[in-house]
Amino acid sequence: MKIIDDIGIQIPQIFLPEDDTDLTKWAVIACDQFTSQPDYWQKVEGMVGEAPSTLNLILPEVFLGKPDEAKRIRHIHSSMQNYLDKGVVRPREGLIYVERTVAGKTRKGIVLCLDLEKYDYTKESSSLIRATEGTIVERLPPRMKIRQGAALELPHILVLIDDPTQTVIEPLTHAKHSLDKLYDFELMLGSGHLCGYGIGDAQEAQIVASLRRLAQPEVFAAKYGIGREKPVLLFAMGDGNHSLATAKAVWEKMKPQIGPDHPARYALVEIENVHDEGLEFEPIHRVLFGLKKNIFAAMQQYYGANFSYTPMANAQKMIEQVDRSKGPKQAIGFISNDGSASFGVMEISQPSSNLPVGTLQIFLDAFLKDGGADKIDYVHGAEVVCKLGSQPGNAGFYVSGMNKSDLFKTVILDGALPRKTFSMGEAKEKRFYMEARKIN
Repeated sequence: MKIIDDIGIQIPQIFLPEDDTDLTKWAVIACDQFTSQPDYWQKVEGMVGEAPSTLNLILPEVFLGKPDEAKRIRHIHSSMQNYLDKGVVRPREGLIYVERTVAGKTRKGIVLCLDLEKYDYTKESSSLIRATEGTIVERLPPRMKIRQGAALELPHILVLIDDPTQTVIEPLTHAKHSLDKLYDFELMLGSGHLCGYGIGDAQEAQIVASLRRLAQPEVFAAKYGIGREKPVLLFAMGDGNHSLATAKAVWEKMKPQIGPDHPARYALVEIENVHDEGLEFEPIHRVLFGLKKNIFAAMQQYYGANFSYTPMANAQKMIEQVDRSKGPKQAIGFISNDGSASFGVMEISQPSSNLPVGTLQIFLDAFLKDGGADKIDYVHGAEVVCKLGSQPGNAGFYVSGMNKSDLFKTVILDGALPRKTFSMGEAKEKRFYMEARKIN
């Protein structure tokens, strides 16, 4: 395992399932997806059955806080050790180039390790590796319970680089015919196709050199039109923010006892280029469950004279109105059920955040703290937010997305965005667990 300290990466030893594994059953989607749709995970359980699967190595968040949570965590830890002892997973050295094709789009990435010593998830961070959205530290302890006793880590973390001239990842696309194909299979439940290729020494050297060029202070300053005194941001969080923050929190807790040279100092991730044509930023919508107070009256009171509301004939009209809104007022779609499903667009003048999702989240946090609803969930797709929001006792909020080309400069100048601002694709496009790494 090689460490490239100046750019905060490690060339890891990666564990993959043995050759006769049914990979469609092995790979399951990121644990933080379909959290309000338990039927999805029931389908996954039915498909996997008794076959070796990453389903046995992760805790879908739909089960967080349930009475059997501790039992599930014990099962995860024992399954990891069992898979290692019985050779269900086998090690290989080096980086992996991956291609994921879904919905007619192909996204490309490299699986490698990032140095948690060069990562800081606080809003004011100036580290080489940074969060792009707010981190809720209260969400970390349940995840820490899993990682602290785990023999393996399995990443659904996607980290972005800003490489407009496509020097790091894209050359591998042209060279893949000469690479060792490691896996090539269909993902479950209509989530596309996944291929992985072992990266050789020559390509590895090219990747390191290209990342170093992106990290040069003069290149970084010229790209964003900023002073050279601004610390370099090389890696920006895309998906899996709280998973990487969990790895950081566990490392900081372990470090005083084990010293700096330990596998837990690093986290396995996939890096992608924000300029990848197959990558699209999707908005993340909000749903409140179990309303205890009049949500509409609360919004009117909270935003005051800055609040206005226009009913819409149907969901499609609401979506179109929000998507074409250009300001200066911020438009947010509202879905509710007062005897029947209703849709409308609320507009906020003199907003408190640069993005509509930030202006909305500040209100929702206050509303929940005041006992206005049982819980909130963050969902992908207009159809899902409209379906869940229109159920009795719920309310949904449809928000527009952000331009992916604005991400790095916004984080550099303004710090982390409001949490759950954007998603790298719809739910079915999220990363599937495939590769693992020993951390204990």
